[in-house]
Amino acid sequence: MALVHDWLTGMRGGEKVLEVLCELYPRADLFTLVHVKGSVSKVIEERRIETSFVQRFPRVAQYYRHCLPLFPTAVERFNLNGYDLVISNSHCVAKGIIPAPGACHVSFVLTPMRYVWDAYEHYFGAGKAGRTRSAKDGSGGCGAGSGGLAAYVMPFVANYLRMWDVASTARVDHLIGISGHVALRIRRYYGRHAEVIHPPVDLSRFGVSTKSDGYYLALGAFAPYKRVDLAIEAFNRMGRRLIVAGGGQDERRLRKLSGPTIRLVPQPDDREVVDLLRGCEALVFPGEEDYGIVPLEAMACGKPVLAYAKGGILETTRPLDGPGSAGPPTAVHFQEQTVESLVDALALFETRREAFDPLQIRRHAESFSRDAFKITLGRRLKELYSQHVEALRAHGQGPHPAAIQV
Repeated sequence: MALVHDWLTGMRGGEKVLEVLCELYPRADLFTLVHVKGSVSKVIEERRIETSFVQRFPRVAQYYRHCLPLFPTAVERFNLNGYDLVISNSHCVAKGIIPAPGACHVSFVLTPMRYVWDAYEHYFGAGKAGRTRSAKDGSGGCGAGSGGLAAYVMPFVANYLRMWDVASTARVDHLIGISGHVALRIRRYYGRHAEVIHPPVDLSRFGVSTKSDGYYLALGAFAPYKRVDLAIEAFNRMGRRLIVAGGGQDERRLRKLSGPTIRLVPQPDDREVVDLLRGCEALVFPGEEDYGIVPLEAMACGKPVLAYAKGGILETTRPLDGPGSAGPPTAVHFQEQTVESLVDALALFETRREAFDPLQIRRHAESFSRDAFKITLGRRLKELYSQHVEALRAHGQGPHPAAIQV
């Protein structure tokens, strides 16, 4: 069995899914484009990890995103002969591996390659020069902005990557999306059906908090599509305290936008993240996400979410008002991705704060637990592999005997 992941440079949502896969299949080998040693959890680090030729490039930990045009070739050069079951955990090119003939390839799709599909303008569109400079944690995307030569080259590179992305999907036997939102994008871009299994939140890290230290929190990668700039501008206008915690290529620009009530906390460790979530009034989530682990972590602490009403957030939160509001609320949704709309959502939250019960918010988050995810995903992968084996046998073929038990 083989696991394939795009790159290992930090513990974000995709790596938390990979960690569960590593726990489910402790003997599986792991293939990845780039591995920054010590950047991921012990469960992943202890795995036998094979990297691509990109790993050998100078200062790869800082500049690997600039190698985006090389990623299809890099992932296709992995030798997966002898592996009967391949599970790719993909948000970029991992699903494009070439499995052995007769092997079963299941891809857990975190998102179609957003840099060349729906988020292309955020990364490479007009006026983004310098916006996606490198950052040590390597989060959130690829490329180096649209200035200079990149402005002329990227449209052609993106066109090639789109064609490759669609064509390589034919190598996947079964697609699993992390949300209905992602499943719709898979159908739109690849013309394929994907079932949905929601990723987990590790509830054991978080406890319900009824305290507030008077600040709001924006937490996650400093990437263009996250729209942290929107939160900063709204809180500058309202004069409310906002802590912006995370890291990524947008950090310099966000610092320039920040007024006196905004504080940036770069690269918080796990303990700091928990403390920040437990002490906040609410989480501010202004981007359009495919799923969104961070809002579930905030809700695991009993904290409500102020979120843009599009994407996976509609599947994981219950709004105060409007569609999907049946049951105790866990969020205030704003309908437009504008400063004005976020300001209105903040004002509504502050007048209706008493409607949010920390214990009820926590109870809602528990339906997305790590244990539930592990059981659901493990059972489904076993079913898919068994179906694959039966199909091979019906054609007089079959995997190695030792591979039949998953």
